[in-house]
Amino acid sequence: MVPRQNDKSRAIKTELTNKRIYDQRQHGKVQYDQYEKLNICMGLTSEANYYTKISSLMKRHEKVFDTENTELHSSRISAVLFDQKHANLQRSFRQCCFFPTSYREAVTSSEGPQWKEAIKSEIDSILQNHTWELVDLPPGCKPLGYKWIFKKKMKADGTIDKYKARLVIKGFRQREGLDYFDTYLPVTRITSIRMILAIAALRNLEVHQMDVKTAFLNGDLEEEIYMNQPEGFIAPGQENKVCRLVKSLYGLKQAPKQWHQKFDHAMLESGFKINECDKCVYVKDTSSGYVILCLYVDDMLIVGSNDKMIKSTKDMLKSKFDMKDMGLADVILGIKIIRTQNGLVLSQAHYVDKILNTHNAGDSGLARTPIDTSKHLSKNRGAGVAQLEYSRIIGMLMYLMTSTRPDLAYAVSRLSRYTSNPSYAHWGAMIRVLHYLRYSRDYGLHYERYPAAIKGYSDANWISDIKDSRSTSGYIFTLCGGAISWKSSKQTVIAKSTMELEFIALDKCGQEAEWLRQFIEDIPRWPKPVMAISIHCDSQSAIGRAHSIMYNGKSRHIHRRNNSIRQLLSTGVMSIDYVKSKDNITDPLTKGLSRELVSKSSKGMRLKPLKE
Repeated sequence: MVPRQNDKSRAIKTELTNKRIYDQRQHGKVQYDQYEKLNICMGLTSEANYYTKISSLMKRHEKVFDTENTELHSSRISAVLFDQKHANLQRSFRQCCFFPTSYREAVTSSEGPQWKEAIKSEIDSILQNHTWELVDLPPGCKPLGYKWIFKKKMKADGTIDKYKARLVIKGFRQREGLDYFDTYLPVTRITSIRMILAIAALRNLEVHQMDVKTAFLNGDLEEEIYMNQPEGFIAPGQENKVCRLVKSLYGLKQAPKQWHQKFDHAMLESGFKINECDKCVYVKDTSSGYVILCLYVDDMLIVGSNDKMIKSTKDMLKSKFDMKDMGLADVILGIKIIRTQNGLVLSQAHYVDKILNTHNAGDSGLARTPIDTSKHLSKNRGAGVAQLEYSRIIGMLMYLMTSTRPDLAYAVSRLSRYTSNPSYAHWGAMIRVLHYLRYSRDYGLHYERYPAAIKGYSDANWISDIKDSRSTSGYIFTLCGGAISWKSSKQTVIAKSTMELEFIALDKCGQEAEWLRQFIEDIPRWPKPVMAISIHCDSQSAIGRAHSIMYNGKSRHIHRRNNSIRQLLSTGVMSIDYVKSKDNITDPLTKGLSRELVSKSSKGMRLKPLKE
């Protein structure tokens, strides 16, 4: 997987997951004597010698590159098939990989009838939504252009399932302060999703899922924006008129914000209340039951106390938006939701397979721990090794870690510090994480009906890098036995003692405890007042410092944190209890551990195989 140290031009084998888009930095030099029969070569031209070599089965490809040459090359892709007897293979490849770039190219291509149908479907959806009206262009105004985006939705066997066309306005030409003002789009925290699913497991509630079709087309515009009429659909007799946008269109800077405002208004109008800690969580409590709705852009989870409340919520949404009812929740944001006799399990085994297959680690070795405690990592002062590929793997591991795998937090946090200039040592540590993933592929977070209380664990590790004087903090919170919130990060200040670094970690843990308690207060029919969240810490000196009112000048640089923790204790937000280090499940978030301690900590946060 890592380029060999004695040959910088060796290939990195990866799974071909996206047959259309290739990073232009990863096109490397391949000489003609390396070509083989039936190879498909991707690159500029036959003379340029910049190619990516693809096997005849198109399942794996080798990226041959020179680590010393980072020259950018054109992203224009051309295909050359060396054996004309296999023209069908070439045609299938081009159908998968090449999409039209304009309306004229689409309708005149060999797949013109399919693209015309997709274009008509998109225009019909826009017109039914009353997205624009035809008007004369006011003096001094300039209409924005548009672009058609074409895509093919593929089946699992590689055949084409659906042709899709999207009309996108050229929003990059909008002027801030004139054509748009705010561009934000709130999304729910992944922690909120885990908490809601844990509550569903606790109360044995039904969890349903819905999707909003063409969500960004629903927002009402406040600014005047004009667009040229799309080619092929110019109104007869009104050729000189332009489209004045009444509602949002894909590509507009303010489209995400306007969609969220429209959804907020619809939910408040229907009697829902917005959670004060997460503006994308909506709750409704009536005498006949309650319902909790969680929104992530256009995907939503609906958790209700009974079928009647869920059905009424779905009917309300269908009356206001074009919705797709997906029934019982199965996969949300790439996280698989599995029902068990005791509760719920969140698993990403399919995503682990994708990571391993993409980076050719599916058949490699196993590791029982994510990081090797005997090896020390430091910044690379020499030339970087496959920096783009390293960054890509870090991104995939980061998503996996933040969703369902807290056991990877320390390893991913540590490796991400070297993303800008990785070395062979960093690649070796990365491969070990992939080996650990292969060993722990079936691990998932289990939420059961006990205990019905939020518990927290805090820990910190003394300086792990002699060249960096900052320590590592970590915390984990559990509900119904399973982890709902966790974090591993390097501290921003230099601690002078173990008490201080534990105290700094305790402060970070207290901030998250305050947010979790405020979030749970808005959950319907949760026992009020909400009890203090118990934080478990393995440093008696830090616990003593938190309860002490005496001022010590030697620790004045953490005085603000001391006041913050004391306030949380006095207001009943949290309490601090002592736990032995061997029973602190936050340990793997701050340091590398032995296989026995890693296994014990994973079980403590209910991270275990589905069938165990």
